[in-house]
Amino acid sequence: MPSYRNADEAAPELIQRAVADRQHLLRCETEDFLRRRCADYDERRARYWQRDYSSLEAFAASVAPNRQRWQEALGAFGAPTGALEAEMEPFLEDEHLLARWVTVEVWPGVNARAVLALPKQRTGPRPLVVCQHGIGSSPERVFGFDDPSAIYHAYGRRLCAAGYAVLAPLHITEGPPRARLTRLCVMLGGTLWGLEVQKLQRLLDLCATYAEVDASRIAMYGISLGGAYTMFALPLEPRIGVGIVCAWYNDRVRKMAFDNGPLYSCFLSTNEEHILIRHWLTEFADSDLASLICPRPLLIQTGKADGIAWWPLVVEEFERARQHYERLGLGERIELDLHSGGHEIHLETAERFLGRWLG
Repeated sequence: MPSYRNADEAAPELIQRAVADRQHLLRCETEDFLRRRCADYDERRARYWQRDYSSLEAFAASVAPNRQRWQEALGAFGAPTGALEAEMEPFLEDEHLLARWVTVEVWPGVNARAVLALPKQRTGPRPLVVCQHGIGSSPERVFGFDDPSAIYHAYGRRLCAAGYAVLAPLHITEGPPRARLTRLCVMLGGTLWGLEVQKLQRLLDLCATYAEVDASRIAMYGISLGGAYTMFALPLEPRIGVGIVCAWYNDRVRKMAFDNGPLYSCFLSTNEEHILIRHWLTEFADSDLASLICPRPLLIQTGKADGIAWWPLVVEEFERARQHYERLGLGERIELDLHSGGHEIHLETAERFLGRWLG
């Protein structure tokens, strides 16, 4: 391969070129090898998943090892040890709702924070919808503030006006600080995802203490990064009985590892280090995570104009998820809302879905 026979006799520029060429070949060989491994996902799926569709009980038992491995992939930081007592601050009040910031300790010095909104006109405990914001966003945006592109459509506020209690958790929202904290989490055997899922679980513990909330009826509705949290939390949190994943669901192998020009963005070519999860492409493609949500009702929302995905690939991955429900005789519990919009909440379909499955 070198362009010289004796380095002692070669010009420095020639040696520099040979060094660069050798590095280029090494990088290409390694990336080609790793991407071919990523593309072998179906082979791994057959090896790691042994689903039994003969009954709901048999199905749950057959995916239990995968559920445990998903918990291990996200990591956990131990059972909460903080007091289950909330500090409250005012946030919003209008004719339909009263919303407050709630803060609850998870571990000493570590708090979970969210906006909890309750409808003013209510009879008895209300079903709870966890409305999870995306990256670069906030609970304020869930309620219609600081949303100049109007992609959230004030969906938390509108759901509360429709009679639901709404919990809008606050997550770390910018890429660079998420990456910094991810490095610390990885060195401790976990992920930032796992840490923040545990914060969500602590918030659900708190909500269960409120007489105004019906803790037996909980849904989660997340957009973008919040859609990821919905996909990731439901397999580990049985109290959440209904899931709505907006602007996230994807052909995961392609999304993570294969650039495809203008059709969709690929995380391999971004600096979003925080997005990566150990063993994700070993066995946890989106349709396989959906099988850990099954038999609970699941709605996938995707806009054809959304640049995070190429919608025909989303349809293909959705069909893989639907097979799990259909083989259990539960096909009506999973839906795809493929609309003509972009990266945004599509509330009308979600309200109908919640009305049917959450009540």
